Amino acid sequence: MKQLTGSEIVIECLKEQGVDTVFGYPGGTILNIYDELYKHSSEITHILTSHEQGAAHAADGYARATGKVGVCMATSGPGATNLVTGIATAYMDSVPVVAITANVGVSMLGKDSFQEVDIAGVVMPITKHSFIVKNVHELANTIRRAFQIAQTGRPGPVLVDITKDVTANLSDYQPMKPEKILPVTSTIQQSDLEQAAKLIDKSKKPFIMAGGGITSSGAYKEFRAFAKKMDAPVCDTLMGKGCMDGNDPMYTGMIGMHGTKTSNFGVTESDLLVVVGARFSDRVIGNASKFANNAKIIHIDVDSAEINKNVMVDCSIIGDAKEVLTKLTDMIAKKNNKEWIEQIQAMKEKYPSSYEDGVLTGPTAIQKIYEMTKGEAVITTDVGQHQMWAAQCYRYDAPRKLLTSGGLGTMGFGLGACIGAKTACPDKTVINIAGDGCFRMNMNEIATAVRYNIPIIQVVINNHVLGMVRQWQTLFYDKRYSNTILNDAMDFVKVSEGMGAEAYRATTVAEFEEAMKKALASDRPVVIDCQIHEDDKVWPMVAAGQPIDTCFEQADLDNKN
Repeated sequence: MKQLTGSEIVIECLKEQGVDTVFGYPGGTILNIYDELYKHSSEITHILTSHEQGAAHAADGYARATGKVGVCMATSGPGATNLVTGIATAYMDSVPVVAITANVGVSMLGKDSFQEVDIAGVVMPITKHSFIVKNVHELANTIRRAFQIAQTGRPGPVLVDITKDVTANLSDYQPMKPEKILPVTSTIQQSDLEQAAKLIDKSKKPFIMAGGGITSSGAYKEFRAFAKKMDAPVCDTLMGKGCMDGNDPMYTGMIGMHGTKTSNFGVTESDLLVVVGARFSDRVIGNASKFANNAKIIHIDVDSAEINKNVMVDCSIIGDAKEVLTKLTDMIAKKNNKEWIEQIQAMKEKYPSSYEDGVLTGPTAIQKIYEMTKGEAVITTDVGQHQMWAAQCYRYDAPRKLLTSGGLGTMGFGLGACIGAKTACPDKTVINIAGDGCFRMNMNEIATAVRYNIPIIQVVINNHVLGMVRQWQTLFYDKRYSNTILNDAMDFVKVSEGMGAEAYRATTVAEFEEAMKKALASDRPVVIDCQIHEDDKVWPMVAAGQPIDTCFEQADLDNKN
């Protein structure tokens, strides 16, 4: 056993946990930790982002791309509070992140000292746990607990705030191997499994909904085997993308506000809905009182707090999705729902996705990205129309290929997440798809990508408006475009070149293809300004609070009028 400073203990604990990359921004109270990072730069890479929010999103993207814990750091006061949006984003989507901040010394706490903020208190509602360490002898075990909590059960972010004197004080340090993270199995009840198996065996029109919990538990192979044995069509939530291969004939697309008509109508007509690792978000279910009223509902989730929270269910199984699906698949008989499957396939033919051909639109751009990357890219997005088009038009054949902010809907998320994902997966093509409104929020992270020569591709779907908000204003606010028009002098190509990136502007499909070809061949960060029409819309759509089977497209509006 040897004595180390608190800062040395922080670094040794990170090494214990297998951390190879940290995203952050230094400042006064965290200087001791950054001094130790400098000494260990050959073991832990630190990425200095342009803003602490970018660091939090990068840690999040790193975690989503790998399943490992993402780590970010910031100093006290505004440094710590700038992490808050990123921490909340990770919390809403159950992403394992550990945020390490420093605070003023113990003797200065509670005195409104320079850059003092009770960050542990601030983030309490948006973390699985938050700690403030005031005693160096508690530091190592606190960091170890933080990593364990972030990964156990339903993953999520944890914050560790360390006072500056603790980072300098000495304590005995004994290296420890991380405790193995075990799946939650003690809550899986045999009676629940038996009830679910009976409901499945009796069903004639079953449907399955895939959520992000499948990805968290690494259960997508088990999920696909379960769906095949059950012989049921599969829809997914935004977080569940890739759990079912997007090219599988049994896949019906996303469900909910911008889900496919086949998924929305199919779930409404089903007699059994099996929901795996999803929380019945309002954007998924629409009017809760009219959601899947013809169906018995089975809910499989690791978090008991989600059961009967938004939708009352007939059967629930609480536990790790991989374990539950393995057991349940063994218990059910092989089904043949030929008539029901034919009905769903007929729906798919009746309600195909259709977009204007030969014109540069958001969907056209994303379809071209899919073709040119052969579906092998990792796609990050910001939030808005481009996000929905990325969910609808790119076919994800495996989890962790779409990294996007679902629950919080964080504009500005994508670029930091893209940097984090590319850092984690250097051999993969990583592309961020953003709207022009989103890109404005955190475009300074292009400078980060250039500084470290992280060869990401940034596609800006540029319609010179806040597209999704404008769509709502068009449909529900009599075209009163209050503060959603961005048609100003901003030149994304010049700005991006000014930060050191390659940049191209595309106004036609041919120009976009050429720009993407150059971007895919480049070993530098590339920005593509993709110009589309301001009134392009995301279809289908369900009005807020309406049943999901009321989804409509432009043709429906035209026929109604």
